[in-house]
Amino acid sequence: MQLLNQQLLIGFLLAICISLLSFKLGFLSKSGGLAACLLGTIVFGLGGFAWAVVLMGFFISSSVLSKFFKIRKADLEEKFSKGSKRDAWQVWANGGVAGIFVIFHAFLPDAIWPWLAFCGAIAAVNADTWATELGVLSKKNPINLITGQTVERGASGGVSPFGTFAALLASLLIAILAIVFWPMTIQNPIGSQSVLLLIGITAAGVFGSLVDSFLGATVQTIFYCPQCKKETEKHPTHSCGQTTSYFRGWKWVNNDWVNTICALMGGIVMILASVF
Repeated sequence: MQLLNQQLLIGFLLAICISLLSFKLGFLSKSGGLAACLLGTIVFGLGGFAWAVVLMGFFISSSVLSKFFKIRKADLEEKFSKGSKRDAWQVWANGGVAGIFVIFHAFLPDAIWPWLAFCGAIAAVNADTWATELGVLSKKNPINLITGQTVERGASGGVSPFGTFAALLASLLIAILAIVFWPMTIQNPIGSQSVLLLIGITAAGVFGSLVDSFLGATVQTIFYCPQCKKETEKHPTHSCGQTTSYFRGWKWVNNDWVNTICALMGGIVMILASVF
């Protein structure tokens, strides 16, 4: 118990430092910084170093991409409900599911499935983020995942070869971190055949990102700007200042819910993989 308390304290202090730095760099809003502090405390305090490394692999890579290509994506900001500075809802949407798997690990320290599910969830949100951040830079317009029709860059439900490749690389990064920093307290049942884990976690991440695109093309709520004559996630006002109106989708399914389901799907794939 004393060791756990010490680890929670260390995790809390590290989370504060990282959250403050991220806030100063513009990666997080104030609410996002508070949420990230709590999430970091849970992940490091109840999981440990390996869990924190995987989480940071997602957070650092996705945040850097968001900032690095911000200028090139400026003309697409009108498509997205939020900017590159993550708020509390975005932090929980991307990391909340993974945090729940860490809590499962605290109660089942010898089980492998919480670790694999955690990695699958992180791989999924990382894949989705990279696909969004890099996919919009593709010279070719994406296609709607359901209809196959060409849509504007940044449109919900749109996929492109470049974006899908970015999702693959993002998942692969998390898979590599998961294998290299495998927790010492959890036995690796595959041992030297790490390529199976590499494929499994990478596939889970890509699958999660495709589920995200599927939901974006079907049930995610989308609004319409009558002045710009464009679909958007922004509501109640568009970037131009015009009031947006409901266009399609389920009204309660916003982008944060879609990201949460994306993470859950990545985790579920790895839970099923651990069974077989």
